[in-house]
Amino acid sequence: MSAEIWLEQLHENGYRLTDARRAVVETVEKSTHALTPVQVYDLARKKYRALGLVTVYRTLEKLEELHIIQRVHQPQGCQAFISAGAGHQHLLLCQSCGQVEFFDGDDLDGLTKTISKKTGYKINEHWLQLFGLCAACRTN
Repeated sequence: MSAEIWLEQLHENGYRLTDARRAVVETVEKSTHALTPVQVYDLARKKYRALGLVTVYRTLEKLEELHIIQRVHQPQGCQAFISAGAGHQHLLLCQSCGQVEFFDGDDLDGLTKTISKKTGYKINEHWLQLFGLCAACRTN
């Protein structure tokens, strides 16, 4: 999904398309790393100097509500974001450089059925993130 489509979806949901929002959207959309709001702010200010941190937080919040981006859970906290994956995908996150990659093909049916049977829970969904070192960081 391109930055223009993201902006169109924001507009369709009542948000004005300002230069500040455009800078935030373009920054997050092109990133292959999970970015915190402060990182988005620092990078997007290179495109739009008058950007405010409140605009970054509000734009990220709305993009998440629209399922355009997703929150990344990390050991140090949950305030990082990445473009949402297509369909049901999971994340690989590099603990050194922050590189994020989506993967699919997991088969957790057996595990979720076992857990459901043991606990009595009806499991509706799951979210899987794996942490490690990407190939570039392993060679450094």
